[in-house]
Parts: sequence; structure tokens; C-alpha cells
Amino acid sequence: VQLVESGGGLVQPGGSLRLSCAASGIIFSMYKLGWYRQAPGNQRELVASITPGGSTNYADSVKGLFTISRDNAKNTVYLQMNILKPMDTAVYYCNAANLRSGNEYWGQGTQVTVSS
Repeated sequence: VQLVESGGGLVQPGGSLRLSCAASGIIFSMYKLGWYRQAPGNQRELVASITPGGSTNYADSVKGLFTISRDNAKNTVYLQMNILKPMDTAVYYCNAANLRSGNEYWGQGTQVTVSS
């Protein structure tokens, strides 16, 4: 099983980034997918999640700014991040969880830095 994130980088405050996470080795459509982030000195926190049926959930800090989506045909989950702030700086991780089997997988993370 592999989850490979991409799309991170350096962006100025107010800018946008789109993260992608491509999965292999799982029946993608059966998994709840999530984006988490971890800033230095902080615990890893949930940013957004999307169920197999397409229901979404967001951290209060990103509601209306970030959008999670999935493309089951491409085995890929996305996180569109708009109006980024320095506080959004973190390593962003992709997560796939099968709530029936309990299997859970993580990507290696992608760095997002918001700075002028």
C-alpha cells in the first residue's frame, strides 16, 4: 500500500495550493480519506476528511477556505487550499482508513510553508 502526496511548497500569504494524494494497493472507493497536518511542536491534527459516500468534514480553522475532494477513478484525494495563512504552515499528511476492517495508512507527508 502506498499513499504519495504531492503539491506542497512555499506560497505567500493569501495564496493557494492544491495537494494531491495518489493511493495504490487498496480498494480506494471503500476508504475514508483525510488530510492531517503537523506543525513543529504541535500534535498532528485533522484538517479535512471525506467518506466513501462523499460526505466531508473540516476543522473549524479551514472551513470555507479548504476543500477536500476525491476521484475514485484516479485513486486520488485532493485538498484545495485557498487564502493561506502563515498558521497553515505544516507538514500535510494523507490518511486512508477502512472503518470496517480497521486498516489505516499514511502518506509520507508534504511540506507547506506560507511565508512572505
